[in-house]
Formats: sequence, structure tokens, C-alpha cells
Amino acid sequence: MRVKLWGTRGSLAASGPDTVAYGGDTSAVELRIDDDTALVLDAGSGIRRLSDELAHCRRIDVLLTHLHMDHIQGLGFFAPLLDPDVEVHLWGPASPRFTLEHRLSRYLSPPLFPVRLRDTDNVYVHDLDPGTVELGGATVQADFVVHPGLTYGYRITADGGTVAYVPDHEPALGAVDFPGDPEWVSGFDLVNGADLLIHDAQYTEEEYETRRGWGHSTFRHAAALATLAGASRLVSFHHDPAHDDAMLDAVAAAIEEWDVPFEFVPGKAGIGFDL
Repeated sequence: MRVKLWGTRGSLAASGPDTVAYGGDTSAVELRIDDDTALVLDAGSGIRRLSDELAHCRRIDVLLTHLHMDHIQGLGFFAPLLDPDVEVHLWGPASPRFTLEHRLSRYLSPPLFPVRLRDTDNVYVHDLDPGTVELGGATVQADFVVHPGLTYGYRITADGGTVAYVPDHEPALGAVDFPGDPEWVSGFDLVNGADLLIHDAQYTEEEYETRRGWGHSTFRHAAALATLAGASRLVSFHHDPAHDDAMLDAVAAAIEEWDVPFEFVPGKAGIGFDL
């Protein structure tokens, strides 16, 4: 399984000279399985550049964690949606009130977007309940995590490796002593023993004091969860739009000094992993 980060920013795209190293595009991650299965995790602004890499694919499955704008704003610019020779399958959390297609159509329709989702004959939208689904050579497990609104984290197993993708997550919310008992930790089953954990690391400890309940983790929260779950490698993700390259480099350097049982990799757009 091959994994590549195309968008690592959270909340709002932040392209500019100070964010070149880590990237300014919002969440989008590519997974390629040895049987040519193509999965895309989230559809932030980073998905636009990914389009060319998937030009030869006849089927693409896009797994949406939730419908906040920074995770769907790239959908309308994802070229395969307009290619009748490609099947695009969109998956996301099921709602008791409205279908996923109905909710996505609120964005992909005027006045917010000129092209309507219903006019794309090659797009199939699936309401996904918590549990597992087989997509080509990949087994995908979806489950709710702590974040405002209906939000999933994903665990993808294929080619003998496991990736956990939890880009928006506040597992420490309400915890007196985080992380504590694994049975009570949000997302633990998704990340337990993962070879690669891509996890929310939006805030510093100081920033979190005024942002509790906003749905995001600190770098230390992400590290504590990775340690508790025995993840082999932690990739920081969903970087705050106000965090420039110099600041993120300084945080990464500090983490290198921590005594942690996993490999830490700063999440930068363009980097890839082979599992």
C-alpha cells in the first residue's frame, strides 16, 4: 500500500511563502493498493492536484470523514467527477435526517457552486454506517470520533499494512487524565496497532487552553494516543492555518526530543509512505 499526502492543512487553506514546506492545501490523502484500488481520504483543496495522478483509474473511492468545508471544498475541482469514463464513489457518515447526497448537494449547487452534483452521471454517493466495507483490495473500518457534527475516523487495511486516518479529533475532551483507559478513549479501536497513524495535531498546549471543544488535538494529545495504541509511526496533520513552516519545524524538533515509542513524521504535502 502506498500513501501520499496532498493536503495537510486544517480549517482553511493557507498557501503562501511561509507555508511552502508543509503545504497550504486542506485535507486530501491518496492510498493506492497493489491491485490498483484507488482510495482518496477527504476532498479538501489538495484533491485538485491529485486529479492528474488518477487519470488512468476507472474507479475511485473517496472517503469523507465529515462535511466541514475544509474537507469537501475540493470536490468540485476533482477532475474525475467530470469524466464519464470514471466511476467516482463518494462515501461518508450516514445521517438520520438527510442522505449524504442531499447534504453534499447543498455545496455542489448554485449559488455556492455552478455545477450540480446531480448532473454528474458517473458519481455514486453512499451513506456509510459505522462498521467495515470492502473496497477492492482494501478493508475499510469507519467509526465515530469526537468532533463537532457527524465525523468518522477510518482504518484501512491492505497489502499487509494498516493506516489509521483521524484528521479531526479531540480525544482529550472532558478527560481528567488523558489518555487513561483505552476503553474510554475516542478512536482507540481505529488506531490500535496501526502501522501509520495520520492524526490531528492542530494546536499547541497553550492554544488548546482557549480552544477546548473546537474538535482538535494538540501535538501531545496525538502523541499520547499513538503511544497508548502502539502505533508504529505518527504523522502530524490538519495544521492550523496560522502555523507557518518555521513554527511547525520548531515543534517537530521539540517532539524529536520526547521519549516516545514510535517514529514521528511531520505531515508535509507531497511526502509518501510505502507499507
